[in-house]
Amino acid sequence: MAEFVLVAGAWLGAWAWDDVAPALRAAGHGVHPVTLSGLAERRDVPAGQRTHVRDIVEVASGFREVVVVGHSYSGIPVGQAAERIGNRLKRAVFVDSNVPADGESFTSTWSAAQVSALTDRGYWPPLTAEDYAGQGLSDEQIARVVGGSTPHPAASLTEPAEVSGSLGEIPATYIKCLLDGETPSPDVVKLLESERWELVEMDTGRWPMFSQPAELARVLVEAV
Repeated sequence: MAEFVLVAGAWLGAWAWDDVAPALRAAGHGVHPVTLSGLAERRDVPAGQRTHVRDIVEVASGFREVVVVGHSYSGIPVGQAAERIGNRLKRAVFVDSNVPADGESFTSTWSAAQVSALTDRGYWPPLTAEDYAGQGLSDEQIARVVGGSTPHPAASLTEPAEVSGSLGEIPATYIKCLLDGETPSPDVVKLLESERWELVEMDTGRWPMFSQPAELARVLVEAV
C-alpha cells in the first residue's frame, strides 16, 4: 500500500482531488490531499515557497511508501519535498507540472514588469473561464474549477527553490497532458533521460483531475 500525498496547482486546494481520491482508496492506498497555505480554506495563512514545501513534508510525516504528486505549479514544492522525505519516498509524480531548479523560482522566466505587478498585488489572480478553453473540460467542469479557485500567494511564486541533489536520482513519473502541448519543457526532457524517470501521456488538458479523474487515478496506481 502506498500513501498518496496529492498537491494541486495554483489557485486550487485539496478539494481538486475529490474525483480522484475514491479510486485510489478503492485500490487499497492511503490518500492525503493537501491544501497549501494561502489557498482555499487556508487562504488567510501567509505563505511563501518554503512554506509550501513544509506543508507537503508535514502531511507526509509519519508515513512510509510515500507517493507525492504535484500538479502544475505544485511540482516545484513537491520536487523539493521529495528530497526531504528521503528514504520514505516511494515515488514522485509530476502532473504536467513545473519542476524545481536550485535558486530558481516559478517566475524566473517572467519579465521584470510581470514580477513587479505580481509582487505589488501580493497574489496571482485566478484564471477566468475563457482561459480553460481547449483543455478537455466541459462547461460544468470549468465552472467548478473557476468557482473553487482562490488567489495564489505571490511569495510562493517568487521565492527560489532549494534543491540539494539531482532530481534525476529520485524515482519519478512525469504525466504529460497532450492538449497542453505534446512535449514537456526542456528541463523535464533532460530529467527524462534518467533511468529512474518515466513518461506517461494523457490525451487531455492540464487539469486531468477534473477532465479525466478515473484515467488519472489509473495512471497513479500503475505508477507505483
